[in-house]
Amino acid sequence: MARNPERRTVLLDAAIEALAHEGARGLTFRAVDARAGVPTGTSSNYFTDRDQLLSQVADRIFVRLAPPPGAIDAALLPAPGKELVGELMRWMVRRLSAERTCYLGLFELRLEAVRRPELRTQLTKVLRSDLDLNIRIHLDAGMPGDADTVRLLYFALTGLLFDHFTVPDLHGDQDLDELVGTVVARLVPES
Repeated sequence: MARNPERRTVLLDAAIEALAHEGARGLTFRAVDARAGVPTGTSSNYFTDRDQLLSQVADRIFVRLAPPPGAIDAALLPAPGKELVGELMRWMVRRLSAERTCYLGLFELRLEAVRRPELRTQLTKVLRSDLDLNIRIHLDAGMPGDADTVRLLYFALTGLLFDHFTVPDLHGDQDLDELVGTVVARLVPES
């Protein structure tokens, strides 16, 4: 198996593109090679099978979606409160919107996980870890609400972004900032 980490990253990013644009059924070694601009057969030198490719794509998506080092600490500098929760939610929406392809790829992986128990196990572990981290950060920062507040914000944000990326006209004339403001106003208690 090939060991060039830069080439592996290029292939994984190409796989994310393929997932986002063609769906899980369109994620083939040939499609990844074509999107990466490498000779046909290159991907098969890096990934033993499609399951390994899907698994490593999942890992790469979470690397790309992670905020830069120190960004969370900086974002938490203002005094905790409902207003800061709203600002943080909007910040997250902007970050995830900037990585639209990754987020669409993650949706495709979630759908594929319905049919692949190993992928479902891996995604569940990573998503649960991320949600638990968000709950810890929220509570440790003294933000209003409890763990259920964070879970509800997570579910609302996930659904909002899913609709935004797939059927944006569903929102009518409301922009994302307004919708996030409504979610925070309704779900986050006063300090």
